[in-house]
Amino acid sequence: MHKPLFIGVDGGASCCRARIRDMQGNLLGEGYGGPANIHFDLDLAAQSIRSASEAATRSAGLNERSLHRAHAGLGLAGAGIKNASDGLRSKLSPFASVVLETDAYIAWLGAHQAADGGIVILGTGSCGLAVIGGRRVAVGGYGGEVSDEAGGQRMGREVLRRALWTFDGRTETTALSTAILERFEWNPAKIVCFAARATPADYAEFAPLVLEYALAKDSLAVAIVQEAAEAATRIIERLKDVGCPAISLIGGLAEPLMEWLPTHVRRLLSAAQCDPLDGAILMARRAFFRLESGRCVLVKQRAIQTRKFRTPWPAARTSIRAISTPHRQQTHNGCSETVRFWH
Repeated sequence: MHKPLFIGVDGGASCCRARIRDMQGNLLGEGYGGPANIHFDLDLAAQSIRSASEAATRSAGLNERSLHRAHAGLGLAGAGIKNASDGLRSKLSPFASVVLETDAYIAWLGAHQAADGGIVILGTGSCGLAVIGGRRVAVGGYGGEVSDEAGGQRMGREVLRRALWTFDGRTETTALSTAILERFEWNPAKIVCFAARATPADYAEFAPLVLEYALAKDSLAVAIVQEAAEAATRIIERLKDVGCPAISLIGGLAEPLMEWLPTHVRRLLSAAQCDPLDGAILMARRAFFRLESGRCVLVKQRAIQTRKFRTPWPAARTSIRAISTPHRQQTHNGCSETVRFWH
C-alpha cells in the first residue's frame, strides 16, 4: 500500500507554487503554475493549482496518479471569501483530502510554526495577519481596488497613473516616466487599453522597474516606493499594537522594501522559520494526523463497547489506557507537529 504524501500550495495573484514531501518530511519535488487568486478568477486558480501540483509530481519522479494519495494544504489569495472557497472545493478532485486557508494563514503557520506571531505579505498584494492565543487579527488584504497599498499591483498602477500626469504636463518628467511612456509609444490610449484588461499580475510586472529606478533616486520612483513602505509600516505597527511577539515579512517585495522601512520598524522584524509552502504542508499534516487519530479512537471505542458486557473491568481499563497514549513530537525540516501514536 502506498504511503500518503503531503502537498503544499501557495497561490497568489501572480503565480502558484507547489511542494511535495513524504511522510518523513523529505522534499520530493516542486512545481509552478499561473495566478491562483480564487476571488479574481476561480477557474484559472483551479487550473493553476492543478498545473503546479502536476509539475511537482513530475519533479518528484512520480506520475500524476500520485496526487490521489496526496493530502493537500492550500493557502490561496481570496480564500477568505466563503463563496469563492466553496466553489473551489468542487474543482479539486485529484487530492486525497484538502485543507483550504488564506495565503496569509499558511505564511503565519510556516513563519511561526503555530506559535503566537504575525506576518506581513508584500507581494502582488499586501496584508497582515496576527495569531495570538488562537485569535486571528487581519490587517488589509481586501484587494487592489480598495486596499493592498504596499503591493506590486498598486505600485504598477501608480506608475502608469503618474506617467500620464507627466504626459499632460501636470508633473515633472523623470527617467521613469519617460521609460513608461516609451513602452506605450507615447500613446495614452494604449495605457488606457492596457488598464482596461490588466490583471493584478500585469500591474505587478512594473514593480521591479519602479524599484530599479528608485535605487537610482528617480523622484517618481522614490515617491511610489516610499508610499508602499509607509503602507507596510502601518501594517507592521498595527500587528505590534495587538501584541505580536514576533513579526516576519513574506513575499517577493519583502526584501526590496526592507531597506525603505524606518529603523525602529526593522527592529520589530524577525526571520521566518519556514516559508509558506512548508506552512501549507504543515497544515495538511496536522489535519491528516487529526483525522487518523480520530479514526483510531473510533475503532477502539467500538471494540470496547462490543466487549463491555463480557470483558472483566481491569482488562477494559487497560484498553482505555491504550487509547490515551502520550503525545510525541515530530520535527521535519524545521516544521513540527504533535502526533498521537496508537498501539
